[in-house]
Amino acid sequence: MQPEDLILISVDDHIAEPATMFDAHVPARYRELAPRVVDEPDGVQQWYYGTARGRNLGLNAVAGKPPEMFNVDASRYDEMRPGCYDVHERVRDMSAGGQLAGLNFPNWPGFSGQVLNQGPDRDVNLVMVRAYNDWHVDEWCGAYPDRFIPCGILPLFDVDEAAREVRRLAAKGCHAVTFSENPEALRMPSIHSGYWSPLFRAASDTGTVLCLHLGSSSRSPMYSSDAPASVNMTGSSIASIFSFVELVWAEFWADFPDLRFSLTEGDIGWVPYFLWRSEHVRRRHSGWTRPVFPAGLDGPADVFRRHILTCFISDTVGPRLLDWFDVDNVCWESDFPHSDSSWPNAPEDVLANLGGLPDETINRITHENAMRHFRFDPFATRPRERATAGALRAEATDVDVVTRVGRPASERDLASWKRLTTRAAPPAAAAPGPRA
Repeated sequence: MQPEDLILISVDDHIAEPATMFDAHVPARYRELAPRVVDEPDGVQQWYYGTARGRNLGLNAVAGKPPEMFNVDASRYDEMRPGCYDVHERVRDMSAGGQLAGLNFPNWPGFSGQVLNQGPDRDVNLVMVRAYNDWHVDEWCGAYPDRFIPCGILPLFDVDEAAREVRRLAAKGCHAVTFSENPEALRMPSIHSGYWSPLFRAASDTGTVLCLHLGSSSRSPMYSSDAPASVNMTGSSIASIFSFVELVWAEFWADFPDLRFSLTEGDIGWVPYFLWRSEHVRRRHSGWTRPVFPAGLDGPADVFRRHILTCFISDTVGPRLLDWFDVDNVCWESDFPHSDSSWPNAPEDVLANLGGLPDETINRITHENAMRHFRFDPFATRPRERATAGALRAEATDVDVVTRVGRPASERDLASWKRLTTRAAPPAAAAPGPRA
């Protein structure tokens, strides 16, 4: 297979949400309470929800910039390429990079919608979560239904409302939602508590994938307080390892036979070791740990292969160990416009990782698995021959893939990184309901 022959569907991209996103979706009586973009005294543009500060743009919007212009410190919309926040320009950027479609996660609300869950008024929070989802599904994804897999956020402060939102989104054709990689870190009940059963039931019933995006617990692994910045970046997948280990030993699977989680942006090269370790623990320690598995699943490896999806951007280790996986559960991600993204060279990068595999395996990983798991069919509106990397690039030869705005990285960015990685625990979300 050649790069131009690939069909690429990413299960992890991001939106630097436009400042006007709530205008058409928040009822008039709540409009003054809607999240807003503030121009701060230092020139930075920052989202706020009430007094809660949203996640900044920084490394979340550096597509097309050389690494020496990657900024951690909060940025401005005019310091990034328009494809970060403008859906029409995003599609042009995707075509220029040879990518057919993508599932887009939120940015400023946090990867599991943490900011919109932390407002003090539960009713207002619910209005804003629904408004975000309606904007995302109807405007962003609806503008190009052959190019986007919709992904909603949830009112995690109320599990029954979260379950209702899953069903509402599924009726709109959205079969992916964000969930936290560790809700207990957000001061919510753990996945083992039984509290989340209504949500798990709704996801299982509707074929909705619960996506555990890296960083969706607002907590970083515990490194030394004075560790170099490269330490945190190198160990970024550790949070996904924590989620993986908890999921393969979870005891709720018998109740939700069709429930699936996605470990998003955690890569896959580490998975075989922790699968081996989990099976070793089952063999050596089950006499006293007494694990519980559903009928037909003999251990954590079976749980993994049936219920857990994984993905990678540019992982040269995992694709050489695919015997440990159910290949039908492995997907590719671009991560546009984040700093780890392979854009605009994804087709070449994918084959550098997968080129030694049979074409049918490459096709499963690059697009077929994503289409099946997220119930997405771009070929209903776009002919397959117009979906290849080569055909898409031919449609966007005028796109400049170099981002020519921004500023060089400086000590300001290192200082910002230190503030981000040493900040206190996140504020609690609105109090969970009586199930907690």
